[in-house]
Amino acid sequence: MSLNFHRFDIMAVLAEQGGPNPEKIIDGDPKFTTWNIEEKDGVFAGVWESTPGAWRVTYDEWEFCHILSGHSVLEEKGGGIHDLRAGDSFIIRPGFKGIWRVLETTRKEYVVRV
Repeated sequence: MSLNFHRFDIMAVLAEQGGPNPEKIIDGDPKFTTWNIEEKDGVFAGVWESTPGAWRVTYDEWEFCHILSGHSVLEEKGGGIHDLRAGDSFIIRPGFKGIWRVLETTRKEYVVRV
């Protein structure tokens, strides 16, 4: 077993269930499943999945995402509309505000730095 290598294996961690704050929901009843694989020194990494719905988002942290499956649209307040599908990778910087709209259940890998 390596102390400095950790595989993204969602079968090795307990899934956490949740969803957006009800006050932020715009449409639907989105449900989240999160597999936190790493939490260390202000860095969080794992896999996140959401069922369809839409909610307002505000990012105070930096996040790298890679879409594994599904279809979402990220609408940036005062900015663009970002269509997200399997294979897309992107960074969300602190200060991002907008709407996360899941059109088809979406699963992503993430790395967050707070």
